[in-house]
Amino acid sequence: DKVLAELIEPYELRAAKLREFLQDVQPSLRYDIVPLADPYGPSVTDPDLQCLVVSEETRRGGEAVNKKRLENGLPKLALYEILLMKDPDHSQNEEEKISSSSLRQRLLGTMLRPPRQDPALPSHPYVIGLTGGTGSGKTSIARLLGHLGAFIIDADKLGHAVYSPSGPAYEQVVASFGAEILNQDGTINRRVLGAKVFGNQEKLKRLTDIVWPEIAQMVKEQIREAAAQG
Repeated sequence: DKVLAELIEPYELRAAKLREFLQDVQPSLRYDIVPLADPYGPSVTDPDLQCLVVSEETRRGGEAVNKKRLENGLPKLALYEILLMKDPDHSQNEEEKISSSSLRQRLLGTMLRPPRQDPALPSHPYVIGLTGGTGSGKTSIARLLGHLGAFIIDADKLGHAVYSPSGPAYEQVVASFGAEILNQDGTINRRVLGAKVFGNQEKLKRLTDIVWPEIAQMVKEQIREAAAQG
């Protein structure tokens, strides 16, 4: 449930950066880095632990750890509370503290890694796919790229076009799901169609097997149009 969880670095990379930091701070420091697969980790089972560092936000978590330790027959840990560091550069929509969530939000619209050099890919046009959940900024980034001269292909609009009476998937969808999905004017009622397929994996796959290849073909046609326009 983290903000922009898809931008969180892999565990191995984060652990390597932590080791590098600890080496810089105190090379003689002894430590174990343990991945957490649950809210407690080894804190509720390790009898050698004596202290748990918490913040004002995580103190309740520390208290929950001590409750679990008592249930497991282990002594309580000393809870050492540290202050949260303020972020002097935070924006109005970000948290006041230094926050990894805010740092990930600042990555939106930036290049996370250099474009992959693949000799099999044509040099022009260069195709960029914008993906992400609702509210992740796809429309804003597409608008910015458009201002820079990019040819914008809106897959949502193609998804609507593919269902239109003149669209390439119309007849197949009606034949597969029946005339009861049609409005009086002959257009497909997407709400009725959605009620038929969502929650039914077999019907949903039948629909996507019809629609997605047609949308992909329309995207390819628009890419060719973009190339023709230079």
